[in-house]
Parts: sequence; C-alpha cells; structure tokens
Amino acid sequence: MSMVGHFRELRVYQMAFDAAIRIYELTKEWPKEERYSLIDQIRRPSRSICGNCAEAWRKRRYIAHFRSKLTDADSEAAETQSWLDFAFSCSYIKQNDYNELNAMYEQISGGLVSMMTNAKRWCTSHDEIMKT
Repeated sequence: MSMVGHFRELRVYQMAFDAAIRIYELTKEWPKEERYSLIDQIRRPSRSICGNCAEAWRKRRYIAHFRSKLTDADSEAAETQSWLDFAFSCSYIKQNDYNELNAMYEQISGGLVSMMTNAKRWCTSHDEIMKT
C-alpha cells in the first residue's frame, strides 16, 4: 500500500467520483418525469459513496468508526447498483453503459471491502496523529 495523504488520493474515492459523474451525465438525458424519483434516487447514493469515504478517512484514528463509514459507502454502492437495475429495465441506459457502471461499482465495493478487512493498515493511532 502506498502512502496516501488525503482521501482524494484513495483509488476507491476516485473510482466512486468518476462513476458518480458518469451517472450524473447519463441521468441528464432521462425522462423529466423521473427527475424527482429515479434520477434523484440514483444520484444521491452514487455521491454519498465519496462522502462516506471522506468521513472514513478522517475517522481513521478509530478502526470501528473507519469501518463503519466504509460499510456505509459499500451500502450506498449496492443501492446505486439497484437503481441501475431499474434504469436498465426501463430502457433509460444502454447495455454497455449498464455493464460499465455495474463493473465499476463491483470494483468500488471490492476496494471498500479490502480497506475494511485491512483497516489496521489504513488507520493511524492517536499517538501518530498527535506527532503530525
């Protein structure tokens, strides 16, 4: 694992950010009647993954808090995939876009699970934080 100094440097954060932007771009073309339902529902969790990663990074002094926020991020990734299923079933996205985004969220989830599993490697002790 390389040294990461900021949450924006986390690969999982970068992937989640890119996926959320992709969803934003795709949803701009969806029917207007979906604006306050499916569009809002898929945009929120896709963005929330990034927010939860940022919170986890700042809470890495405490392993349980770190894991908790990463668990929240992973749940948001699964929710996003659920809304992608609806979007695909309603023919709002093409097969290749669905496949690409679904694969991205599988990769994001894998990264989050890896970080949770190896939380001690990511977390910093209180003593180490006080030295900086």
